[in-house]
Amino acid sequence: MDLLTSIKANAKKHDKCIVLPEGTEERTLKAADEIIKDGIARIILLGDKVEIENLSKQFGLKHISQATIIDPANHKKKKYYADLLFEIRKSKGLTQTEALKLVEDPLYLATLLIKNGDADGEVAGAANATGNVLRPAFQIVKTLPGISVVSGAFIMIMPDKKWGENGILVFADCAVHPDPTAEELAQIAIMTAQTTKAIVGVEPRVAMLSFSTKGSASHPMCDKVIEATNLAIQMQPDLKIDGELQADAAIVEAIGKSKAPGSEIAGNANVLVFPTLEVGNIAYKLVQRLAGAEAVGPVLQGMAAPINDLSRGCSVDDIVNLVAITVNQAAGK
Repeated sequence: MDLLTSIKANAKKHDKCIVLPEGTEERTLKAADEIIKDGIARIILLGDKVEIENLSKQFGLKHISQATIIDPANHKKKKYYADLLFEIRKSKGLTQTEALKLVEDPLYLATLLIKNGDADGEVAGAANATGNVLRPAFQIVKTLPGISVVSGAFIMIMPDKKWGENGILVFADCAVHPDPTAEELAQIAIMTAQTTKAIVGVEPRVAMLSFSTKGSASHPMCDKVIEATNLAIQMQPDLKIDGELQADAAIVEAIGKSKAPGSEIAGNANVLVFPTLEVGNIAYKLVQRLAGAEAVGPVLQGMAAPINDLSRGCSVDDIVNLVAITVNQAAGK
């Protein structure tokens, strides 16, 4: 069974509810129909009910009637969610009138559904920019206790099965935070390990990457990675992690043994944590294009509930896959 098939099969066991705020978007509707048909998740669609029903008929969809459809502009709990938003944001100057208007925005209503326990996660971004998806998430759902940074992991499925965990490596941060501090980098490492366990289903072995291995170079950039490694160990003593390691020392057994003898991670890593977003983003794209790897993600990490952002160029399959991943995140919270 390949990884994505396994992720979907695991999602079916958990009976989680995912809200899709772009309920009238064509790919989202087609994905929702497939998700419901396959039993991957229960679905809430946000949008005008008549429009959603008409589009479903137009696209020949047979299962949308099993979704819960909520019109953000007109539903029985609108005032309730407006009051909830007001309580959350009044210290920031939000008025009740503004809250009542803001809950008509599907991206805000989606996060309020999660905050209130009416949904377990959200997938959006097929028709919205990342900033628009994440803004209400940061304001309402916020980050996990003890975590101050949100990051984005990619699950890299390699054609050559010798790398990582039977050809699977998890890269982070490749999507969100440009230049993390040592403390933030430690948090990214811990969250990426949790993502690896929840979604890939394997024990994470985390390599903290640098251009130096065990003091082979001296520079403040290396010092940051060393400090982050030590902080991650303090925060989670049972975490299998080592650094600073060069990329080849992290994933090539012979080089790992030579450059970092005695390390249980060197040459055997399945999680690669990059020192900056610049490095991580470049690395995943190069591996994707030059090695022919399938890059699944980004999977957002660090939020108090799973909220994931799609590319606006996404396919129906991309949405289905990300919903299945979101279910697994919710189950592993």
